[in-house]
Amino acid sequence: MKGRILDRVAEATRAHRSVALATDLITGRQLLLDGDTAEGDLTLNDAALARLREAWRSGRNRTIESAGGRIFVEVLTPPMRCFVIGAVHIAQPLSQMLAMADYAVTVIDPRGAFATEARFPGVDLVTEWPDEALERLQPDRGSAVVALTHDPKLDDPALAAALRSDCFYVGALGSRRNHATRCARLKELGFTDDDLARIHGPIGLAIGAVSPAEVAISIAAEMTQILRHGKAAETA
Repeated sequence: MKGRILDRVAEATRAHRSVALATDLITGRQLLLDGDTAEGDLTLNDAALARLREAWRSGRNRTIESAGGRIFVEVLTPPMRCFVIGAVHIAQPLSQMLAMADYAVTVIDPRGAFATEARFPGVDLVTEWPDEALERLQPDRGSAVVALTHDPKLDDPALAAALRSDCFYVGALGSRRNHATRCARLKELGFTDDDLARIHGPIGLAIGAVSPAEVAISIAAEMTQILRHGKAAETA
């Protein structure tokens, strides 16, 4: 990897952006795709560049064909992030499961009695108000936001911030009735039906979950399904 490209990869990692590196398997020439910018000494035609962008969007390495031969595409992605709103019982097993799945987990709750090291050992805890924390942390297409408090003062601002971002998953705990009420409040803030359709509520796959750990499993499973396939099964 050439020095300039290596610097760009390091810069993207610090900014939590995924990039795609295309390498000609014969010449070793390379092209780095970083969002709308492509840089390097490898020239690709429009068709090959489109396949490079598709690999970047999918997050999966692949070999593509170009007019000049075979190109290996390596997608370099920082750890996925999950911002859990509410240091509640479900958040405890969920944060552990997501850490095992290589997520960088941040639990956000201004209630210091809940957001403690004793309850969340080794987890990044933030005691700012959710909207302030998310404004600072900047969720992106590699991020999920999960609202678990049942408290509109905490969940609604977090969901609003999530809907203004490109995060791949937005979920909120609560019944269908509670979710309808939540959506009505968010509509008053100017969000459209298309915006609100991004929220998975009730949260999680319909597996009949009862305990906090089971609910956490359903949430992690739905997040994975959305991440890998872009759609989820019907929720309970």
